[in-house]
Amino acid sequence: MSLHIATGLPYRTIREDVRIPLPTGRPGADGSEITHLYARIWRPVTDEPVPALLEYLPYRLSDWTAPRDQQRHPWYAGHGYASVRVDVRGHGNSEGLPGDEYDATELADGVAVIHWLADQPWCDGKVGMFGISWGGFNSLQIAALAPEPLKAIVTVCSADDRYDNDVHYMGGSVLAVDMHAWASTMLAFVSRPPDPEFVGPAWREMWLKRLEAVDPFIHTWLDHQTRDAYWRHGSVSEDYSAIKAKVLAVGGWHDPYRDTVLRLVRHLPDDQVRGLIGPWSHQYPDRGLPPGPAIGFLQETLRWWDQHLKGEDSGVMNEPKLRSWISESHPPATVYPELEGHWVGDPAWPSPYVTPVEYAFQGGPILVRSPQHTGLAAGRFFPFGNDADLPPDQREEDANSAAFEFAVDERLQILGRPRVRLRLTSPTPRGQVVARLCDVAPDGSSTLVTRGVLNLSSRYGRDTVAPWKPGDTEDVTFELNGIGHAFPPGHRIRLAVSSAYWPWIWPQPGSEEGFTLDPAGSGLELPVRGAGDRALDATIAFAEPEQAEPLAVIYPAPEDPAHQRPERLVVHDVAAGSWRLDVDPRYGGTRIYPDGLEFHEDALEQYTITDNDPLSAATRSSWTVRLRRPELAWDAEVRTRSEITCDAGDFLTHNELTCSEGGEVIFQRTWERRIPRTAG
Repeated sequence: MSLHIATGLPYRTIREDVRIPLPTGRPGADGSEITHLYARIWRPVTDEPVPALLEYLPYRLSDWTAPRDQQRHPWYAGHGYASVRVDVRGHGNSEGLPGDEYDATELADGVAVIHWLADQPWCDGKVGMFGISWGGFNSLQIAALAPEPLKAIVTVCSADDRYDNDVHYMGGSVLAVDMHAWASTMLAFVSRPPDPEFVGPAWREMWLKRLEAVDPFIHTWLDHQTRDAYWRHGSVSEDYSAIKAKVLAVGGWHDPYRDTVLRLVRHLPDDQVRGLIGPWSHQYPDRGLPPGPAIGFLQETLRWWDQHLKGEDSGVMNEPKLRSWISESHPPATVYPELEGHWVGDPAWPSPYVTPVEYAFQGGPILVRSPQHTGLAAGRFFPFGNDADLPPDQREEDANSAAFEFAVDERLQILGRPRVRLRLTSPTPRGQVVARLCDVAPDGSSTLVTRGVLNLSSRYGRDTVAPWKPGDTEDVTFELNGIGHAFPPGHRIRLAVSSAYWPWIWPQPGSEEGFTLDPAGSGLELPVRGAGDRALDATIAFAEPEQAEPLAVIYPAPEDPAHQRPERLVVHDVAAGSWRLDVDPRYGGTRIYPDGLEFHEDALEQYTITDNDPLSAATRSSWTVRLRRPELAWDAEVRTRSEITCDAGDFLTHNELTCSEGGEVIFQRTWERRIPRTAG
C-alpha cells in the first residue's frame, strides 16, 4: 500500500514544549525535591477537554525520535486527542539522573505523568498510552500498576517477560548478539548531553551530573543469568490480571518479541485485549519499511482510542481476538519489500482452528558437533527494515546441523509456536541446543521460518541451573518462536538441530564436544491451522498507511560512497580457522534538523570466534555520537568502546566512555569487570 500524507484533518493543532513536575515531596533520584520531565504536546484547537495519549521513552524527543514522532503525534491531535511525548528521567532534556531500563523510578515517574495529564484543563481525565519497543514495554508495565486514568494502551513490539523475551537471554542462554550490542548502544545513548537550545546554559552541569551516574547496563544484565527477582520486576507475565487497561498488542513475525502478542491474547479476557501480528520487522506497521505490506496503523489505533477513551463504538471489539498474517512460501533473501500472504482471524488463543501435528524423526543416533561459527547466517536479531537484516539461504547452516526432513504433499499452513522434543546425550555439563525450522524448495534453497534455543542447564526452568551429568541421556522439550507460514506442495519441511549458534548465542565452555541426538525419542510438533472461518478472514482489511506531514530532516549523502562499509560483512581466516562478523546497525547516520541541529552517529559491532574453541568468542562495539549547533557554537561528542571476552569461569567486560566539548575532553572513564558464568 502506498503512504498517504494526511492534510485537512478534523482539528487544527498546536504544539508546545513543557516541563512536567513530578509530585512535590517525592525526592528525585538526584536528590532534588522536584524533577521536571521534558515533554512535547500536540493538542487539537478546541474548547472541549479531550483524552490524552502518552508515549514515554528515553530516546530524545528533540532529535532522535523527532522524525517518527512527527508522523503520528500531530495526526492524533488532528483527530481530537492531546498527544504527548515525554523523555524518561535523565535522558534528552529531562532533569534527573538515568537509571536502569524499566526501573521502579521510571515506572513511578510514568504513573505521575499520567496523573498530571489527567489533571490538565485540556484533558477530560482519560489517558491512553502507546509505544514501540521501550515505549511498548513501559506501556505494559505501567498498565500493570493500574493508574486510574489509564484506560487503554497500544503496545507494539514489546515483551511480557523481560528475561526470556527481550535482548538479554533466549532459552536461558546469553544473547551475545544483542545483550552486548544493546548495552553498548545504551552506554552511548545515555551519555548524550541535553540540548542547550531547550535547557539553556544549564546543559553542561546537567550533562556532567549524568555522566557521573552512568554505569554500563551489561554489568547488571550479566550479574543476573537466571530468571530471578531482577527479571521478574517489570515482567507482566508474573500477573496478567494486574493489567486493567484495554490492550491492543501488536507485533511482527520478523520481530523477536512477537510471542508476547500470543501470550497476552491467551491470558487477558476477551473484552480486554485484541492481538495483531503482521509480516513486519521491529517498526511501526505504517512506516513502510521491509518487509511489508504496511497497513493504516494509525487509523487502526484511532479505532482503539475512540472505543476505549471516547466511548464510541468503532467496531474494533468486533474484530477477531487475534488477527494474523500468514506468509506464503518465499525464497531466501535478506530483505523483502513485501511478502505474499493473507490475513486470518482467530476467536481465541489457543485457537480452535489450530491442531498440533506430530512429525517423528527417523534414523539412528547422530553426533551433533557444529562448528562454532554456525549461526553467522542467522541475520539480525532486531530487523529494522535494512537491506541485510534477514537470514540468507540456510543451506550452509543446515549442513552444520543434524537435519530431519518431511515431505509436503498438500498445502500446509502453520500458526503459532512449533515445539521440538529431543533425546540427547551430552558428554559435558554445559551446552546449548538450537533448532531451526526451514522451508526447502525443490531447487534446494532453504528459507528460515523460525527457530528456538535451549540452554541445557535451564532444561528444568529458567530460574534454575542444573548441570548435565556427563554421559546421561535425557529428553528435552522447548518451543520455537511463533510464526505464520504456508508450505506449498512439493516443498520439504526441514528441522535442523545444531550445538552452536554464534553470534546469537554465547557458547558454553565444553560445548565444542556437542551432543548425541537419538531420533527414536525425538520429534517435531507443528501448529497446523485449518481453513478457519474463511468468511471472517475475508473481512479483515486495513486502510492504506497514513501519516502527518513529515519533519523536514536533511540526510546528507556520504562524502565518499565508495568507502561506505557494508551492513554485514563476514571475514574468514582460513588458515587460522577464525571468523569475524562486522555489523553496521545503521540507526540513523548523519542528519540535519529544521532547527539547525546537526546530529551524527556512527557505530560498528564485531563478533569473532575460532572453530572448535568456544572460549575464543568475543564481542566488540564502538560508537561515536556528535551534536552541533553552529549558531550557538555548541559542539559535543560522545565516544564509547565496549568489549566482552570470556574464559571457562567468567565473562570479562571492558567499557570506555569519552565525552568532549568543542574538541576538549571533559569526561573520561573506563570500567573493567569479571563476572562469573553462573548459567551463561
